[in-house]
Formats: sequence, C-alpha cells, structure tokens
Amino acid sequence: MVKDIKPSDAMAPDLPDCQTGKASSVTYSNQARLPILPIPELEDTCKKYLETLKPLQTARENEASAAAVQNFLHLEGPDLQRKLKNFLLEDDPTPARNNQVTRAASLIISALSFVRALRKEDLPPDTIRGTPLCMYQYSRIFATARVPTERGCRIVQDPNSKHIVVMCRGQFYWFDVLDNDADLITNEKDVAANLDSIVEDAAKTSIHDAAKGALGVLTTESRKVWSRLRDILTQEEGSNNADCLGIVDSALFILCLDYTSPSNGADLCKNMLCGTNDVEKGVQIGTCTNRWYDKLQIIVCQNGSAGINFEHTSVDGHTVLRMVSDVYTDTILRFARTINGQAPSLWASTSPDPSKRDPSSFGDVTLTPRKLEWNMDPALSIALRFAETRLADLIQQNESQTLDFAGYGSNFIKSMAMSPDAFIQMALQAAYYGLYGRVECTYEPAMTKAFLHGRTEAIRTVTLESLNYVKTFWGDNPPELKVDALRKACQKHSNITKECGKARGQDRHLYALYCVWQHAADEASASLKLNAQDPAFPNTGDSSTQLGTHDKEKARRATLQHSPAIFVDGGWDKINSTILSTSNCGNPSLRHFGFGPTSADGFGLGYIIKENGISICATSKHRQTKRFVDAIESYFLEVAKLFRLTQRLDSSKASRTREIEGHRPSIGTRIKSCGRAITTGISVLPQKAENKSKGELDDDGLGGYGFFDSGMLGLR
Repeated sequence: MVKDIKPSDAMAPDLPDCQTGKASSVTYSNQARLPILPIPELEDTCKKYLETLKPLQTARENEASAAAVQNFLHLEGPDLQRKLKNFLLEDDPTPARNNQVTRAASLIISALSFVRALRKEDLPPDTIRGTPLCMYQYSRIFATARVPTERGCRIVQDPNSKHIVVMCRGQFYWFDVLDNDADLITNEKDVAANLDSIVEDAAKTSIHDAAKGALGVLTTESRKVWSRLRDILTQEEGSNNADCLGIVDSALFILCLDYTSPSNGADLCKNMLCGTNDVEKGVQIGTCTNRWYDKLQIIVCQNGSAGINFEHTSVDGHTVLRMVSDVYTDTILRFARTINGQAPSLWASTSPDPSKRDPSSFGDVTLTPRKLEWNMDPALSIALRFAETRLADLIQQNESQTLDFAGYGSNFIKSMAMSPDAFIQMALQAAYYGLYGRVECTYEPAMTKAFLHGRTEAIRTVTLESLNYVKTFWGDNPPELKVDALRKACQKHSNITKECGKARGQDRHLYALYCVWQHAADEASASLKLNAQDPAFPNTGDSSTQLGTHDKEKARRATLQHSPAIFVDGGWDKINSTILSTSNCGNPSLRHFGFGPTSADGFGLGYIIKENGISICATSKHRQTKRFVDAIESYFLEVAKLFRLTQRLDSSKASRTREIEGHRPSIGTRIKSCGRAITTGISVLPQKAENKSKGELDDDGLGGYGFFDSGMLGLR
C-alpha cells in the first residue's frame, strides 16, 4: 500500500509524529514535548527585514522599502498576521571497498540497518546541547517518492515497503531485503551476488539501446509534463507500466550503479549532482540516464566512490546527514567485527542472522533480482527523447568546482575566538567582493528542528558589519583593524544565527504572510469568475465580463494593484533573488556536498568545516566558478597572515601556567630542571616551509599541504 501524505498529516501539532503506540518507542519519545513553531511579532519581523535590506540597497531604495513596510504595518499586515495565527491553530576506509559491488553491498546493508532502527523505533533521537530535536523528517527518508501533479507535487509513502530498486545502465531491477518485521533477510555476501548478477545482465543490452528506454530521465521534466506522462504510464490500472511505476515509487531507496570512474573532485561532484552528459552517435549514454530524482538515491561509481542524492522536498540536509553518518559508521564497525567479534554495534538491536533462519520465516518475498521491462509506446519514446535533450541542456549550463583546503580548519578558527561557520561566511563575502566590488543577497539555512515539524529559517549573511568588514579587508588598513572588523562581523552573524535557530527570523514569517494573502486573492479571483459565469450576474456588454486571456491578464493586474506594498516593493524582489546560496553540512564521513545555484546568476556553495581543513563544492551557470573557488582559497591564506601578524604584535603573551612557573622557587632537583624550556610565543602555524606548492602561505608557513579527492556527499 502506498500512503499519500496529506496536508493534515504535516499540520497536527497536538500529536507526536510517527508514534505507533509503542511504550518502548525511543526514536519519537520527545515528539510530544516539542514546542510548536512560534509566530514572531509583525513589527519585529519588519524591523529585521529592513535591516537585512539596508546593506543591499542604495539609500533611496531603502527609503522606498521602509515606506512600503510602514504601509504594510498600517494596512494589510495586522489582518494577515491574525489570519496566519488562526490558520496555524486550526491545522569507506576499509579494505576491498574500492570495488563497486562490494562497496554498494556494504552501503545497502548499513542503510537497511538504519531503516530497521527507524521502524523498530529504537534509533536514538537527535539532540543539540541537551535540547531534543524533531524526528518527524526521518519517517520521510525511505520508501518515499515525490509524485508530480498539475500544480506541483505531493509526497507519497509506503510504510510496508520491503524492497530496493537498482539502476544499472538506465535499466531497473528490484529485490526484497526486509521481512514484515523490518528484519534483514539477506546478508552482505548475498546482496553482492545479486548486484553482480544485475551488472552482468545490464551489460547484455548495449548502452545505446538501454538509453532509449531510460525512463528515469522523465523525473527531470517539469512537474506538469511529468504528471501527464505518469498518467500515460498508469492509465490502465494493473498494467505492466503501472506495476513497474508502483515498484519504483514504493522502493525503500534507489541504488545507482554507474559505469564511470570520475578522475577528479569536480567531476565526481557533478556526477553525484546531475550525472554526466555524454552523447555518442546522437544517443545520450551519460550517467544522467541512470537516475530517478524523485527518490533517495545511493550512487556508487565503478571505482567504489559513493554519494547520496536526496529529494529535498520532504527532508533537510541535517536529517540526511545523520543518516549518512550512521551508515558510514556502521560500515566501519561491521568491518571491525570481522577482526574482533567483540567490537561494538551502532544499533540497539540487530536482525537475526538471515543465513541461520528458516527461509519460510521470511514470508512472501522475492530474493532473486527481477528486471522491470517497460512498454515503450510512441508517446513515451518521444517524451523521453525531448526530456533527455532538455536535461542535457541543463547539465551543460551548469558547472562544478571543488576546493579541499588543508591549511587549517575549525581548530585554528576557534583558537582565534571566532565561530567557524561565521568565519566561512565572511570568507565567501570577502572573496566575492574582491572579484566584483559589491555584496549580494546571501542565504544560509538555520535548523529549527527544536520545534515540532521545524525545518529551516533563512540566515541573511550580508549585514552592515559584514559590508564594513569586506571594505576594510580590501582597503589599505592595518592588520589589527581588519581583524577587529572580522570579529565584529562574525559576532553579528552568530547573533543572527541564534535568533534564526529560535525561529525568530523574518523570511519564513513574511513568506507565510504572503501565502495567506495569495490564498485570499485566489479565492477572490475564483469568486469573481463564478459570478461572471452566473446568468444573474449583470452583463454590461463589456468584453471584460467574458472569461478569456484578456480577462485573466486584467484580473492579474487588479490583483497586483491591491497587493500589499511590501510585496511589490523592490526590496521583496531583492531578498528573494539569492545570489550566494550557501549551506554548512559537515561530518568526517563526508568529503563534499553540494547543490545547484538557486538563480541564473548565482552560486551554490556547500561547505564542510573539518578540524584541520575546509572543503567547498561550488556550482554556477558558468560564472567563473573556478576563479571564485581560487579567490576563496587565496582569502584563506591571506587572512591567516593577518592573524599571524596580529599575534606577533602581542607575542609577549604567555600562559598563566608559565607565569607561575617563572616565579616559582627552584626545587633544586635535577629531574625537574632537565631539558630545554620551550619559550616561543603562541604560534599556530609553522614559521617557514620550503619547496612551496599550491596551497602554501608564501612567507607565513602554511606549506606542504596537499589536496584530497572529493565528491558530493561522498562516503569515504
């Protein structure tokens, strides 16, 4: 059975999500105690909105936005705020893992163990500094599909799903992996055998012929087009195509076995994000045909490099990060248990060994891989052809670049008494300003999972403090002034981040008010059309009373004329046109993660801050992405020089321990005084390095640092 997630399912603040009534539930034990998302005061939101716009606008533009906000506060704003409140209250480092099949089998078993823990509800709940976080999103990672509609999409789930789908050379295969109790019915060796069989069978069909039936490409079409094509696939209930589509939709996840081995970080990132575009003899044979973007995908390349591509509609990065982290950890611990049987397990309980169970206890399952063979009628074939050429255009329009900076990481940044995240955000601002001489609208998500059904709030990085910093940094100013400006900008960013984490930002609130207004406007427009069709409605003979293109345009203009001033002001367009879309998502199990730009002239910037390194994946529609990444690296090196210079000016500082030791009377024993005292001042970086190579600090000693391989959400 496929469960359709209705709006009411996601708007029930009085019930603990996903609770099944189990007294022993651990995963969802905190749900009932989580507060609901607060609605900020309208005046506070408008004040923050204007503060956000100020560094992005000219003085005249800001005056116009301020006037629009005052108009909004005195006219439509209070009524929309009241309606909004009413609306809400109603509602791998292990050996042999460089082999594709071996790596994939290991990841499958670990992912299934995570699924089991979720269904048994013994997955420990998330917390942050002791505060419990909402676990609702975890119920929407697996066996979930984004299904297109004429007006967008909806999320469907199969809570009883027991199978996975494997894609290889654009062809589809499936087999069962769980029993009715969510216990694993196969081990890593058997999974590997199944994958070997799939790879062998897929190779029997030439890649050119397989590409002509690679229906996964259709998931990249516009929602409206894909919705109509799904109607063609399912127009006959119980037909082969309908059954095949149902199997894909209801699968726990998709495993994509790619035939390529990307040679560098940028190519690997691009492969995980959108696949490769490789046209041969007029036929698309790139890995872009080996995807199904409406579901969670685990992608494994021929050389064993792996990544995750997830559907963002129902889950956020923080949730997927926990899953990926646990999967990666489990692969290591399982390998450790092959050496030492007493090695710990990540899970509170584990499945019985499938090899020691009676096969009849598995229930009605299919353990042997089965191939899905679609009936390709002319309409589907033509649609697939056009979808592929559209996708190839989109891939060609985008580029990816990566940076693995090994000079320093969070340890060094914290030693300078700064927030690592704020430090990176200022780096992005400074690098961009150095290239273009201006700041742009920047977005960073703040997690709001401390609230029931909480997702994210928008952190707006550009502030008056950050603007002052980038100007100071690029100006002819002393190091102390630059570092002081950086500290103030970082502190401001940290303060905004804390407010957003408490759901006190302005973006989500204003967008909710906009949706309330839009809903009322749509209802009014619909009422007007019904009246125009009513025979009792007075007909003046004016053509505007007849429903047509002219009338729709007139209605649209009328709606705009009655729009709240704040939503037609230039500031609203400015804040909703993100140029630098950024996200911090780091964990030792990841090498890189990334996403596409959210605007045609923007950048997508995913970064991971490690203890001794910083990884960045940058994407854009060919906006000198490599040059931007190089500028970020140069900034990292330059700002380290500033820190060292300011430290030298205060190198007389010593620890309290050394001060005490210097004034302590001599004990007189030979052992206590043996050895040479180390008397150098604070020095995080080596003073000099020879044989300089890329990534060094010229004269300040960040030398000899190499670059690592990288990949989008790549598991080591």
